[in-house]
Amino acid sequence: MATIFDVNPEELVKVAAEALKKEIKTPPWTMFVKTSSGHERPPMNPEWYYHRAASIMRKVYLLGPIGTQKLRRKYGIKKNHMYKPERTKKGAGKIIRSILQQLEQVGYLSKETKNVHKGRILTPKGKSFLDKLATQLLKSK
Repeated sequence: MATIFDVNPEELVKVAAEALKKEIKTPPWTMFVKTSSGHERPPMNPEWYYHRAASIMRKVYLLGPIGTQKLRRKYGIKKNHMYKPERTKKGAGKIIRSILQQLEQVGYLSKETKNVHKGRILTPKGKSFLDKLATQLLKSK
């Protein structure tokens, strides 16, 4: 059985986003919200929420117990201020929190504390979900 390390991350996120459409629902505010304070406009892709959820699942799989603040840094961008030096802006925490909560309700994530690190980890159900998708990707090639 293949794991997420054996496949291209972009392809895995696309396939996982399609599979997550059946599991989670997008909140009504997703068409108006920006994904970071550094962005000027909302995302152009109407299904961006599912792609972000799949990407967050992959990050939790790799970095495991991980919290909202670290994910905000991962999904942040560099803001260019023309004549000033560029600065890093964090990603939107509400989006990440709502995705983590929805994935937790489905049963793919759970809260855990390992030594000093607190955050969410992938449950065996979530790992098997991603690994099955990775196996399907490898078989299709």
